Amino acid sequence: MAGILSGAPESLLAFVYLVAGILFIQGLRDMTHPRTATRGNQISSVGMFLAVGITVLWFEILSPVVLAAALLVGGAIGAWLAVTVETTEMPQLVGLFNGFGGGASALVAGAELVDQFNLLGASVTLPLGLTATAAIAGIIGSVTFWGSLVAAGKLHGLVGDSPVSANTGHGLKIVSLLVAVLAGLFLILQPEFLGTAPLASWIPSYWALVVAASLLGVFLVVPIGGADMPVVIALLNSYSGLAAATTGFVLNNSVLIIAGTLVGASGLILTVIMCESMNRSLTNVLFGGFGESGETEDMEDIYEGNITETSPEEVVMLLEIAQRVVLVPGYGMAVAQAQHAFAELAELLEENDVDVEFGIHPVAGRMPGHMNALLAEADVSYEKMRELEEVNPTFSKTDVVIISGANDVVNPLANTDESSPIAGMPVLNVSEAQNVIVNKRSLSPGFSGVPNPLFANDNTSMLFGDAKQSIQDLVGEYKERTS
Repeated sequence: MAGILSGAPESLLAFVYLVAGILFIQGLRDMTHPRTATRGNQISSVGMFLAVGITVLWFEILSPVVLAAALLVGGAIGAWLAVTVETTEMPQLVGLFNGFGGGASALVAGAELVDQFNLLGASVTLPLGLTATAAIAGIIGSVTFWGSLVAAGKLHGLVGDSPVSANTGHGLKIVSLLVAVLAGLFLILQPEFLGTAPLASWIPSYWALVVAASLLGVFLVVPIGGADMPVVIALLNSYSGLAAATTGFVLNNSVLIIAGTLVGASGLILTVIMCESMNRSLTNVLFGGFGESGETEDMEDIYEGNITETSPEEVVMLLEIAQRVVLVPGYGMAVAQAQHAFAELAELLEENDVDVEFGIHPVAGRMPGHMNALLAEADVSYEKMRELEEVNPTFSKTDVVIISGANDVVNPLANTDESSPIAGMPVLNVSEAQNVIVNKRSLSPGFSGVPNPLFANDNTSMLFGDAKQSIQDLVGEYKERTS
């Protein structure tokens, strides 16, 4: 259907798409560093505005009233989510956004097939390029949509572990994948079936493909444990990009191909980085799962009689004589929204000439960069955030380490117990510090389900309680003693 600008030269559409693609590339480049991330987000937003704007003006996709209503509703939902969703729930939101992107790709590919059916008639065979790309977009998009819903549900505590055995689960995955692939081949080849016209054969095959791929998405993510969710989120992000790029080929839309390829490639790179950070292969994440193999000591054997409890007053006494302090944030800090109190404690220590840094583990929290985003929200300088490789060599020279809600990422079993589910996973070697303060509500294990011998070390003291309240108590006590 013709739009307002449909009479303009085709080169105008191509030029605007090219500009939008360049803005996407520059925006993604800027988002690789915290100092320029905001600018990168803004540049990418301008690129998307141009791409959507020229598309709406060039093609009369919907009536103006329906389009305006859709933009109003979508914008209102987006604004509501931006205001109401807590930073701790951002991984779930990212998961949902990945899913929506994948679902949209599957629906758009199907809509294009319907459009071609209405345009060409039932007796015409569709081009191989169209049916092949539509089948790929349908499979990847459906897997992404339902897999992302399950991932978001796991992060939000709505979906538990898989109720089926590993062998049964793998069997369901294989069957779902085979059905999706066979339905895709049927769509691509478009054989005459029971006397039906070739073009009409896509109707049952495409939706069979979508249903089978949807089940595959569920079966893929349900058995994966919460500790692996950062990797899964990154991988599903890559899937959503690949689905969008493939849909770009379906529509012959260059800007969609560019944007989808960028998202797919960046998501895949991030997935590889996250797997390396956990010392695990992608196949182990997808088909294994934390806690499925290996035996560890019972928590009572490790903790009984070996736990030293401390108080804010005692911790402040250590901080008064400390020259170097490392603060280690974890998901417990995120849940309690304690990042502002953590930042205030760091500021007070620096005012008293204490060298303060934040030790950041790549998979702390439930999303890549989760801790960095939380600390940035509390105006912590990026220069104070040290990645694992940077901060680990300094722990032996550190007087006090304060851990807020972290567990698996500081568990020394990763270095000492080859039978542990987290064996080989790079961790923050906080036990090398002179004094270690662990702030947790209890001695409960992390996502891996294994105990943490760090809590029973001679140089470790447990500060039990809510992260926000505990750190605020430290801040208040430190102010009183140093004022």
